[in-house]
Amino acid sequence: MDNDELIAAVAGGDDSALRELFARHAPWLAARLRAVLPAADVEDVLQETFLAVWRGAGGYRLEGSGGWLWGIARRQAALWLRRRGNPAELLAALAAAGDQGAADPAEVASSRAQLADAVQALGSEGSAQRETWRLMYVEDRTVAEVAELLGVPAGTVKSRAHQIRRLMRAALGGGR
Repeated sequence: MDNDELIAAVAGGDDSALRELFARHAPWLAARLRAVLPAADVEDVLQETFLAVWRGAGGYRLEGSGGWLWGIARRQAALWLRRRGNPAELLAALAAAGDQGAADPAEVASSRAQLADAVQALGSEGSAQRETWRLMYVEDRTVAEVAELLGVPAGTVKSRAHQIRRLMRAALGGGR
């Protein structure tokens, strides 16, 4: 059975399909989670991830099982860190995980400086764009959650997210 068929079986309530999906994907998910979480928390987040897979399998849209699973794991990691009270820890962990492949310390420092400059391009701390960025991309909240927290329509959040991506691309030298 391929991954898409397994997820469809999970959606139908097949717990053996969930066990097979776990056996196939838990090792690489755990490796990626170790880059952003304390080692002691990885197993708990994996359990939460596959519980979310069980609950959300019916909404799977054949978008690529690996990306779908990693998206769930990433959201679970963000929720886990948010519950611990420090969502900024997630951004630091993601930045550190991105630095793991860089052998040159100067390159690592340069990447961190570029990220800091890109965040500054969003405006001062507490500005509408910076708050939207923090809630959506650091805390990994949904558009609906951000809209409710900021007291603005969902369309405004989507528009700000578009502007944020454009500003970040420009600040990081990605054009457009």
